[in-house]
Amino acid sequence: MNKAVIAIHGGAGAITRSQLSAEKEQQYIQALSAIIEAGQAILEAGGSALDAVTEAVRLLEENPLFNAGIGAVFTHAGTHELDACVMDGNTLNAGAVAGVSHIRNPILAARAVLEHSPHVLLISEGAETFAQQHGLEPVSSEIFSTEERWEQLQRARENHQTVLDHSSHEPLDPDHKFGTVGAVALDKFGNLAAATSTGGMTNKLPGRVGDSPIVGAGCYANNANVAVSCTGTGEVFMRTLAAYDIAALMEYGGLSLHQATERVIMEKLPALNGVGGAIAIDNEGNVALPFNSEGMYRGYGYAGDAPSVGIYRDQER
Repeated sequence: MNKAVIAIHGGAGAITRSQLSAEKEQQYIQALSAIIEAGQAILEAGGSALDAVTEAVRLLEENPLFNAGIGAVFTHAGTHELDACVMDGNTLNAGAVAGVSHIRNPILAARAVLEHSPHVLLISEGAETFAQQHGLEPVSSEIFSTEERWEQLQRARENHQTVLDHSSHEPLDPDHKFGTVGAVALDKFGNLAAATSTGGMTNKLPGRVGDSPIVGAGCYANNANVAVSCTGTGEVFMRTLAAYDIAALMEYGGLSLHQATERVIMEKLPALNGVGGAIAIDNEGNVALPFNSEGMYRGYGYAGDAPSVGIYRDQER
């Protein structure tokens, strides 16, 4: 049996290395490493890929360095609308929520939809009611707010622009940073799973939904080939069904994991001005972390090995 493995991402975009202090960079590296280790621990203990990706994304949602859950960006109306999806490659069951504002960890709500609902995607108040009925306590949307995100919204409003993520004091350029987080994993039983979560885009129109909660666009897993989680210009990932396209190229085209991910991320997306990246693990335990932007928060770890993490293109993947 191939060794269990997990990979995570925390967004992709144009790097402004000069604006990233050594201290800030270390915060990101430590956060990525710790979350990978948490996922590894689940896999090493015989836990499922589904449990590993759910917990990894929950931890990313808890960290205000990333745009998902606590630290999520604001809409044009000064509100928070969060999206998440999780998919089990063994059964092809999936669960997703979109436009939620009172669920601390949207990925847990998505997991509840997967396990307890005949549906795949629930939105807004309906999703929140369902989550509460299945044990998730409602929270005030203020829990997601940070001063940095509020200041970012004010700047975006002043400039009449939609900003994709962090302020100019972050390592990724504010106009070219995509703050989705995600995880993919292969467990010791050969099962794949994927999970994706996001706060969306600063100053986005209320009601806007991107690729993150859409099965096949920002999240996909199938034991027959691959698990994928995407981050980038959501509308382009939706139009190309980027995550599923990787799986389809492998299944119908006979491409390897690296060939399929390179074709989608480095060729198909740029043809439509799509910027971003993906993390993917195939059913043999191979890992691919491609991105066509200047950088992507990313990392992976095989069971029993030290995590490998990076931010910039020239760092070890």
